[in-house]
Amino acid sequence: MQTILGATGQIATELARELNRTFTEDIRLISRNPRKVSASDTLVAADLLDANQAAKAVKGSSIVYFTAGLPPDTQLWETQFPVMLQNALDATRAADASFVYFDNTYMYPQDDRLLTENTPFEPVGRKGRVRARMASMVLQEMERGDIPVVIGRAPEFYGPGKTQSITNTLVIDNLKAGKTPRVPVRDDTQRTLIWTPDASRALASLGNTSDAFGQTWHLPCDDERLTSKQFVTLASQILGKDVTYKILGKLTLQAVGLISKQVRELRELLPRYEHDNLFDSSKYKQRFPDFKVTTYRQGLTQILNEFGSS
Repeated sequence: MQTILGATGQIATELARELNRTFTEDIRLISRNPRKVSASDTLVAADLLDANQAAKAVKGSSIVYFTAGLPPDTQLWETQFPVMLQNALDATRAADASFVYFDNTYMYPQDDRLLTENTPFEPVGRKGRVRARMASMVLQEMERGDIPVVIGRAPEFYGPGKTQSITNTLVIDNLKAGKTPRVPVRDDTQRTLIWTPDASRALASLGNTSDAFGQTWHLPCDDERLTSKQFVTLASQILGKDVTYKILGKLTLQAVGLISKQVRELRELLPRYEHDNLFDSSKYKQRFPDFKVTTYRQGLTQILNEFGSS
């Protein structure tokens, strides 16, 4: 039994689909309101903030994937995320299962250095400190050695379906709506983005590869690393339209943050948009050389095809 905690987000949905397609039909989906991805999925409603519910939901699992998310609310992150993760780790240990942790890059320094699995944690802002604390919890579990543990870490998303990211919200969703795309801070810095189905496929492969455990892996991305200007230009080519965009400067974002909680919650991420974001995933690609990374052109074509033909 392979179990996904936090099973309603885009990463979890794609993960469940990949596990079913490639590894097993014996899949359990756990969230407050789980929904089947495949007909054979088993659903369990549970609140990960409750240790007893988490333990009962995980019992009988062989592999547990932690893909739980929360809205971009700093107070929620600080009060709930570590509790959810600790309950998940305790439940996995009690079930004598393997633990696969899906992580992001909020704990990394927000500058232009090359980010590898060995990059030290230098979080900027409260959310970054929460993610650093959580990653450290998982690393401590890994060092404890009671159960197999692996970390799969991804940079910012872009993708189909209900993918939630700054790029989807400001660029892709605006393109679909016929509105002007927005680019935060600068348009000339290189961005490393990961296609959400690639992140899920890679996470599934880590969970089902015994020698991957005991390590952190950067999940595979297109190494082309487009600037925001190049990203919008590529989307324009795919749409066959001349698309213009607007840069949202730091002062503008700070002003909007005075009246928009959503924008206010994103402001601590702004330093990363002032620098090239160089996320290195060569370790994963060397270990899994047959993994086909989705290029930006392929990903954007998939997202925009239906819109472009309408």
